[in-house]
Amino acid sequence: MANGTSQRGAGRGRLALRLAAALILVWLMLRWFEHSQVYHPTRTLEATPDVLGRPYEEAQFRASDGVALHGWFFPAEAGSERARFAFLICHGNGGNISHRLELCDALLRTGASVFVFDYRGYGRSGGRPSEEGTYQDAQAAHDWLRQGGYEAGCILPYGEALGGAVAAELALRERVGGIVLQGTFTSIAEVGAELFPWLPVRWINTIRYDTRQKLGRVSVPVLVLHSREDELVAFHHGERNFAAARGPKLFRELRGGHNAPVWEQAAFGAAIEEFLRLVEEGSAKPPR
Repeated sequence: MANGTSQRGAGRGRLALRLAAALILVWLMLRWFEHSQVYHPTRTLEATPDVLGRPYEEAQFRASDGVALHGWFFPAEAGSERARFAFLICHGNGGNISHRLELCDALLRTGASVFVFDYRGYGRSGGRPSEEGTYQDAQAAHDWLRQGGYEAGCILPYGEALGGAVAAELALRERVGGIVLQGTFTSIAEVGAELFPWLPVRWINTIRYDTRQKLGRVSVPVLVLHSREDELVAFHHGERNFAAARGPKLFRELRGGHNAPVWEQAAFGAAIEEFLRLVEEGSAKPPR
């Protein structure tokens, strides 16, 4: 009798262990799937800044947790009236900085400087990407510009897709002059639920990037750029981000899919010019 009871107890214990192991395995698979959907880094740099035919500087710096980071800095043209401004490109979730050289070139035409950097796990930057890690990386890039002599209010984070959420968080952690959001989602949970309607994304996701929630606390000029033809991040994400922003703010519609070369459109250049004038007007006012 006692032997039978102990055997049943041992069997229940083994069943509980198998169930726990299965749950842990499912959890790990979900975390792997989530991470693999959010981050698509590549290590190989497929081009160098030499293709732009402009002076540039290789930037080697570290995040606050010690992760080594890499970027390229392009100074403004000598004598530019906007030389005091610097765009800080927070790129999207795929590729690396070598895929953003045409964007750098388009922003350089405004007369401002441009600094593009890779998050941890991308290009020549060390480490592995994570949400908090990307926030720290953007802060380190901001600090690199500050050490280079740029006033905090003249640093302009340009967020491409996922980078828009990074730019919005940077505007909460550090002083900036304004931010640009190009094709940026409201949050990972919302865009994930649209892309994977068969998954309970809002219940299981741990990577947030809640852009809309951040914008309600950002008090600098915001430019939202979005396309109705964006097949990955639907147009309403741009509309909702714009509605959440406190202002001053601009919304400008572009054309093409999510990865279209928007910088080639006349509307892009016009929108960036409007944004810069808005920033310049604000910087000319005495602080309250």
